[in-house]
Order: sequence, then C-alpha cells, then structure tokens
Amino acid sequence: MFTGIIEEIGEITAIAPAGDGWRLTVRAPRAASDAVHGESIAVSGVCLTVVGSTADTFDTDVMKQTLDVAAIGSATVGTRVNIEKAMPVGARLGGHIVQGHVDGVGDVLEVRPGAQWSVLRISLPSDLAPLVVDKGSISVDGTSLTVSAVSEPADASPWFEVSLIPETLAATTLGSRAVGDHVNLETDILARHVERLLAFRAAPEGGSR
Repeated sequence: MFTGIIEEIGEITAIAPAGDGWRLTVRAPRAASDAVHGESIAVSGVCLTVVGSTADTFDTDVMKQTLDVAAIGSATVGTRVNIEKAMPVGARLGGHIVQGHVDGVGDVLEVRPGAQWSVLRISLPSDLAPLVVDKGSISVDGTSLTVSAVSEPADASPWFEVSLIPETLAATTLGSRAVGDHVNLETDILARHVERLLAFRAAPEGGSR
C-alpha cells in the first residue's frame, strides 16, 4: 500500500530480459539504502518487489502483463522514475490510498505553465472515464493528485486535468512531462469498488453481466 507521496526521483540504469519480462536496476539511493529482499517499492506507480540491492540501487522483476498495461513498458536506460516505498502501518496518509496496480496509460495532451504552477491535460482510456471525477483523487505515475477538471460524459475522447504546485513539479518526474508522453494511471480504489458493486446490482438475477 502506498500514499502517492513521492520520496525521490530514481533512474533506470539497466534493463535485462527475464523470461518474457524484464529485470530492472533502478538507482534510488534513499530507497535502496535500507531496501530488503521481498519488500515493495512503487516505481512510477507500479508496485514492484525488490529482488536485490546495493547501497544506491535495487533490482526488481517486471512481468509481461505489467509491461503490456503500464507505461514502464516503454522505459529505457536513463528513464527517470518516481519512487515511493510502501507505507508503514500507523503512518500518516498524506495523499490517498494507492495500491500500485496501474489501471491503464494516459497520454499528455497539453501542458499549460503558470506563474506558480503547471496544468497537465491527460487522456483517459474510455473504460476509466467513469471512475474519474472533478476534485477526486488519481495517481499519475505514482503521484497522488487532485483532479482539477474532467471531460463531459458524452465526450468521445475523455480527458482530465491536474494542477501541479511547485513542490510537485520539482519533486516528481511530472515537472518534465511533455505533450505525447505516456503516464501510468491508477484510479481511486473506492470508485472501482462502487463500479463493481453496481455491475452486480444491474445484472439479471441468477445471471451475469
């Protein structure tokens, strides 16, 4: 479990084939300094398991299914990534509940810089659009953000916007995002549960959706 509060920006330093997946080496001195085998670390919003570490790097395996559904599948050596270690029990929930289970990938459609902040407009896969609401929470590349605008339900090309304060621009990779970049999206877990519940309520008795 994570909160979407990024602890440091890491860098992918090696990518090696591992069956039909990858083994990544990520340079992240803060996270690696006390990393232990088997613990979870979110890499740009993807929950991954540590399989080895040094003083400033950790290794993790990424399965093919993750590469297929997350933006990390297009990463290369040198790609900068957001890093967050799992939340300890009893810690403050500074962002919102983030599982590290990416729902899909969005594309940066527009970057509007302001005097004190920057606004990103990001495309939404159609199946995720009902789960994103104005002033609701969303994880973008592992960063807990508040939705500041969202497309109308009838819009054929769904999108949402987030407004980034200077701290977020400096402390995460979102500050360097440009039009066309792919980003990992994780919607609010509460919205996903409600959607599933309503699907069963709408299904015919004794039948399936």
